[in-house]
Amino acid sequence: MRRRRPDVARGAATAADGVLLVDKPRGLTSHDVVGVTRRLAATRKVGHAGTLDPMATGLLVLGIGRATRFLTYLVGADKTYESTIRLGMETTTEDAEGQVVAARGCRIDDLIEGRLREALASLTGRIQQVPSAISAIKVNGVRAYKRVRDGQDVELEARPVTIHELRLTGEPRQAGVDLPGAAAGDASAGAEDGVGVEVQVVDLEVVVSCSSGTYVRALARDLGRTLGCGAHLIALRRTGVGPFDVGQAHTLTALSEQVETDAATPDPRGVTTVPLEEVARRCFERLDLTEAEARGLRFGQPLDVAALERAQSPVGNAVPVASKEAPGQRVVAGFAPDGRLVALLTPRGSRARPVLVLDPA
Repeated sequence: MRRRRPDVARGAATAADGVLLVDKPRGLTSHDVVGVTRRLAATRKVGHAGTLDPMATGLLVLGIGRATRFLTYLVGADKTYESTIRLGMETTTEDAEGQVVAARGCRIDDLIEGRLREALASLTGRIQQVPSAISAIKVNGVRAYKRVRDGQDVELEARPVTIHELRLTGEPRQAGVDLPGAAAGDASAGAEDGVGVEVQVVDLEVVVSCSSGTYVRALARDLGRTLGCGAHLIALRRTGVGPFDVGQAHTLTALSEQVETDAATPDPRGVTTVPLEEVARRCFERLDLTEAEARGLRFGQPLDVAALERAQSPVGNAVPVASKEAPGQRVVAGFAPDGRLVALLTPRGSRARPVLVLDPA
């Protein structure tokens, strides 16, 4: 499934500091997309706010220039996915890229009325989730997926995540999957070695809205265990990150064409980014600063915490993004009278202290 990075145009000018929304294609890693974007943006200063597996497609939030420092405050944003879960088969990776390790099979008739609904409900809300062993979580300094590939058994500790929504978007679909007899497990009882067998499975189209750190593959795994038939993820598309929607994102092909067109102009501006000011207004509460307050923050000086009482809700009254850099703490974006984003602030005792100064003196 993995493919080579696409050839894209090199930017004729360095892109302005800001956020770039990319619709990641299937088969590329998030790091691949970062590498391609460095060429498009004509800068090495590119990072992402949360990975997508190679199998997954959809919204990848990238930061360019000064925005790379901003990304750590966006990683904690809630995510929304469209997924396809296959009931009746388990794989080594809990998704379609792994080898089948069990194929008990599943039929729609097995999903008696209310059983599937109850299973989905049991995985909704604040739950303890054991992440997939094929994950980037480090175990004693080594990524879990690397340990698995080296043949080691990996057991990760459960961690709290919040599943805001886990909802079917269509009727379950019956399907048949051809497997070699040795791979079909329970469903091939009596089959001769090397003789294929068709395993009946059920595919579910499911929307997942969840907190950062949730593994949709693990949700598929746990749904299969709850139903007693096993399951794995066969398709995943991220459609939302905080206030950003995949409909606002650009494909790498479209970005390459934009860069080529821009390079042919007398005054190239580079690939178009979303300015940090706009990102901050959409993600955080906004505090309009006085000239004196803005000047002090540019030197890293705190404000009286009472100043935060003037803060306004994010654009569209969206829920402020929860920051992993300052977990459980309020983050407010401070703007100078001329509209420039000066700093991100968080209350600490009697002071509102800058945690990130973006417009230093």
